[in-house]
Amino acid sequence: MQNNSSKDNTNLNNNLDNLQGKILQGKKILLGLTGSIACYKTCELIRMLTKAGASVKTVISPSTLEFIGEKTLETLSNSPVYINQFAPKQSTEHISLADWADLFVIAPITANTISKIASGIADNLIASVFNAYLGSKKPVIIAPAMNTGMLNNPFVQKNINALKNEGIKIAETETGQLACGYEGNGKMAGVEKIYDLILKTLCPESISSDLTPKKKILVTTGGTKEWIDPVRFISNASSGRMGLCLADCAHSMGYDVELISTVEFQKRLPYKITIVNSTLDMLNKIKEKFKTADYLIMAAAVSDFRPKTQAEQKISKKQDENLTLELVQNPDILQEIGKIKTENQKTIGFSLGTQNILETAKAKLEAKNADFIIANEAKTALNTDENEVWIIDKAGNTCHIEKNSKENVAKAILERVL
Repeated sequence: MQNNSSKDNTNLNNNLDNLQGKILQGKKILLGLTGSIACYKTCELIRMLTKAGASVKTVISPSTLEFIGEKTLETLSNSPVYINQFAPKQSTEHISLADWADLFVIAPITANTISKIASGIADNLIASVFNAYLGSKKPVIIAPAMNTGMLNNPFVQKNINALKNEGIKIAETETGQLACGYEGNGKMAGVEKIYDLILKTLCPESISSDLTPKKKILVTTGGTKEWIDPVRFISNASSGRMGLCLADCAHSMGYDVELISTVEFQKRLPYKITIVNSTLDMLNKIKEKFKTADYLIMAAAVSDFRPKTQAEQKISKKQDENLTLELVQNPDILQEIGKIKTENQKTIGFSLGTQNILETAKAKLEAKNADFIIANEAKTALNTDENEVWIIDKAGNTCHIEKNSKENVAKAILERVL
């Protein structure tokens, strides 16, 4: 039985073969390779790009030749392979290659090269080209490939996030059997996924919905604010980072993402973000947006209560030495959406607790008519770069995701619930 991912990739290739003309005609793609066993997959990517009409040049790190021959790359790309930092009569080759390309793709890219380019180091040709190219503001795509332990190294994750924050697109790693013999996350993304990301980057207007069927995902994040007066509010310690990681990851997987957030993030987002404040604001916005959505992921830390009345002017301590706030219960957003969702829509909630984590989450799953509940503990999840979660489905099955970076936890969650 063929899985959905394989079916999508087959449809993608069939549709590309049937297109009139060559979709990448006239596009110039500089393809970098670094020292990883995944280099053999890149040969197929070169074939796909040239078949679609692209001009391809390859630039490689010295260690790449340990895994693939120079003649192979030269034959597939019909172009010389660039490797020497200081080739004869070509002292500015890194500049000319950067100027030539419409898109720079590095696939595979190792932890070593990721760390170099994130730090501005330029001790080989591929790193020098990257440094020259990045200043042009033209698009970059990287496809990491490495052992799970290396991928989870906090310094490697920090460098990957630094590149993301500069607008570099990541073809996210996949889980499976690794060259080292381990089973885990770290495999280079499939060439079809990388190719699809190249198409979306260079010619999004040419991609029909048949080529890239997108499902819409609403993600909520941040702690809602319940106003006491014009300058004070009740809230919580949520930073919004978990929801942001989920939105980033879903977007990189090809979904149509909209983030409904109480937090305005400094980094530029490649998908739509809607800013809200209170729980009622969030509920109204979700009801409006969910009509056309396939998934709702409620990662926001929603306030259970709000002040019964909001003062029109700032409350002064001189008015009353002992201020009493009367609170009323907010509507339960996930429960409200659970009442109106169709059989084709799915809702995924979060349950944040300090005790009886799993029992509380299971009770919420049933009460809110959700498809999945993600249980996590407050001291692990709030104001940290890491998280540990338990994913619970309708049948009561529980999947434990061990403590890891929020980016990796987000990826594990989406692989499970989507």
